[in-house]
Amino acid sequence: MATKVAIVYYSMTGTIDTMARRLAATAEAQGAEVRLRAVGREDAAGAEGSDERPQDPTADDITWADVVLFGTPSRYGNIAGRLKVFIDSLGAQWAKGELADKVYAGFTASQTLHGGQEAVLLSLYTTIHHFGGIVVTPGYTDGSKFVDGNPYGVGHVTGAGNDAPVDDVTNGALDHMVTRAITVSRRLTS
Repeated sequence: MATKVAIVYYSMTGTIDTMARRLAATAEAQGAEVRLRAVGREDAAGAEGSDERPQDPTADDITWADVVLFGTPSRYGNIAGRLKVFIDSLGAQWAKGELADKVYAGFTASQTLHGGQEAVLLSLYTTIHHFGGIVVTPGYTDGSKFVDGNPYGVGHVTGAGNDAPVDDVTNGALDHMVTRAITVSRRLTS
């Protein structure tokens, strides 16, 4: 049975959208069934070369999934409000235990190095702990993590003008994170 992966994110400038689509492509290449969902997208064009807009997420997308990957730009070292509103709407599912025992991880972007990326991911994981979720960070479990330097998830630095596109370093880190999340989920369900 295919691992079910929900990728739920908020993207303002398209960077998080690009990262989410890379995660989706890598997961699908590994035989996973993927739901790509964007919260209140502001980036009209989406990722480069893609005009297709993902659907808005619902609680069903989270309860359906074996793996949930949340993506958000850094907002003063915290989760973007639009993603947080969606997460906060999951109270009924949390109360029923429907968010527990799933694998979770996160990805983020900021304009500057040390722009709050680690704080964003740690804030996100506080919520996952309340869900009873299983946080599966990439850690330093692959050589790519010694290059991107973020053991908490994946972070990309866009530059002040958002002119630094997602590069091979970030793509390698994204590939490793989703592969690790799927691998751990498969171990838990076998």
